[in-house]
Amino acid sequence: MTTMNRRFRLVSGADSDEVKKGIEKYREMLQDGNPAELTVWRGEELWAEARGPKNVSLEQCDLGKGPGVVEGAAAEMPRYFADADQVMDVESRIVHCMVTLQGFDRAEVVKKPFSGRGQKQTDLEALSGYVSEMSRGYEVNLPQEHPKEIAAYERGEQSFFYVGGPYDFSCATCHSKEGQRIRLQELPNLTESGPAQAAFTTWPAYRVSQGLLRSMQWRMYDCFRQQRFPALEYGSQTSIDLITYLGVKAKGARMNTPAIKR
Repeated sequence: MTTMNRRFRLVSGADSDEVKKGIEKYREMLQDGNPAELTVWRGEELWAEARGPKNVSLEQCDLGKGPGVVEGAAAEMPRYFADADQVMDVESRIVHCMVTLQGFDRAEVVKKPFSGRGQKQTDLEALSGYVSEMSRGYEVNLPQEHPKEIAAYERGEQSFFYVGGPYDFSCATCHSKEGQRIRLQELPNLTESGPAQAAFTTWPAYRVSQGLLRSMQWRMYDCFRQQRFPALEYGSQTSIDLITYLGVKAKGARMNTPAIKR
């Protein structure tokens, strides 16, 4: 058994089916009355509230479907935005609008994007939860027409399979095989459409073990932490590229966020 397997207890086998069924039943029981709704409601209020040095709301923020249109937008992101000349995901686009529309300082906005245990959820967590929830039921369809959108997908695929760090990890180490899990956590094979759809459409998600709504950017950050890579910068190109790779793989699924995770 390798050092990585001893440390992280990657498990496969028939017993995993019973574990999976138990976890899914647990999630179903919690989904009705998802605690994430409280954070989403706060995000909705923040979206409409006049804030920042310019004292304006985010209601004219263009998420790719025109200024002020929120419904369905997250199902088509990351995507290319001409005004920024780059591909952006939900969270980096919210930051862009907070800076350009409301006048916030970017460094201050992204200084602490994630809340800690027992802390109040951050504005970015609340806003991204709201924007994502407004795409519930919409079909995932990330555009792959602009050269920068295509490049983001290609870089994301390269990053997914890149091996590095003290344990020679890559995203693919855990997420390119069938039937693996770490302890009770199933590890979906994200190279396949079905598992990629199930993953992409359920983040942001409420983590029961932490009592917090966690965003897709947090998911990328925490995966890098578990690989013992250097901390992934919030809204970085690598994070957006990986989300693009996953989102393109998830095409055709319907958004179902915020979901419940262990």
